[in-house]
Amino acid sequence: MPLLDVKEIGITFGGLRAVGNFSIQLEPGELVGLIGPNGAGKTTIFNMLTGVYKPTEGEIRISGRLANGKKPYQIVNEGVARTFQNIRLFKNLTVLDNIKTAFHKDMRYSTVEAVLRLPAFWREEAEIDRKARELLGLFNMEEDADTIAANMPYGKQRKLEICRALATSPQMLFLDEPAAGMNPQETRELMNTIHFIRDKFKVAILLIEHDMSLVMGICERLVVIDYGMIIAKGKPEEIKTNKKVIEAYLGS
Repeated sequence: MPLLDVKEIGITFGGLRAVGNFSIQLEPGELVGLIGPNGAGKTTIFNMLTGVYKPTEGEIRISGRLANGKKPYQIVNEGVARTFQNIRLFKNLTVLDNIKTAFHKDMRYSTVEAVLRLPAFWREEAEIDRKARELLGLFNMEEDADTIAANMPYGKQRKLEICRALATSPQMLFLDEPAAGMNPQETRELMNTIHFIRDKFKVAILLIEHDMSLVMGICERLVVIDYGMIIAKGKPEEIKTNKKVIEAYLGS
């Protein structure tokens, strides 16, 4: 059974069909790219897959369970995490506290135990502090734990957002243009980070990206959309020479 099984989903906004007949499957451990020109509907698809938008047609199944109509927090509980095209950190919190927010779904102490600072509260807080620091250590960011997120370099902010997504213990990770705004060195480091994440955390990764060197360098297969419709699927070397893809990007 695929982790993600999407069958002919679509969405219409005020009579305008933004996405139509989109289908994809994602198997455990896969690294798949979703590409297309600006405005093709890539982020709209991510928003449907993560509960931000409700598809007006089609079916989304996560590990065999129907996900249509579920809220974003319910999708997270199903094992899906994502990052955003525009970085969505808690800019005024520390790096450590940004990571700790992702453990909210795992907390079991009550409101009374939190207000009164009872032993259950301190035990769980100590445990998520340990887990958060351990996760930062895997990304060589343990020295940044007490840094305010807004004061981090852009590349590290991107890495922090991915790290926070992984703190939810996902089976699938959706990355929306993770290389946006990065310089070539940061992009190379990101490629290594994505490979590390897939191998270390055993997650399937679905990636939106415009940097073709990154996409062609790490993705095992690609899905290409234009005007909300799939125009090609295949391995990177096949997509590179596909006439429809070249036309969509460069014009006829």
